[in-house]
Amino acid sequence: MIRLHFFISGDVQGVFYRHNAAKKAKQLGLRGFVRNLPDSRVEVLVEGDKNKVYELLYFCKDNPGYSKVKGVELKEEKEIKEAGFIDFEIGW
Repeated sequence: MIRLHFFISGDVQGVFYRHNAAKKAKQLGLRGFVRNLPDSRVEVLVEGDKNKVYELLYFCKDNPGYSKVKGVELKEEKEIKEAGFIDFEIGW
């Protein structure tokens, strides 16, 4: 199990980006959160099976919904023994 923390930049706020990312994460059985940041980026922290976590990352890079992703910044990838989250949530 891994935890991946990353940031998405571009036209990603006000276009259902968080909703689409959370929906995909829940379909994959992942835990964590997605939230808007004041600098117009979206932050994602996700935990789960490595292959599924990276499937979410690729989904997020591939312009879900009406978004236009311009960049992805990986902050941290870490192996974990237990999930720190119960579900996947949309933050404000």
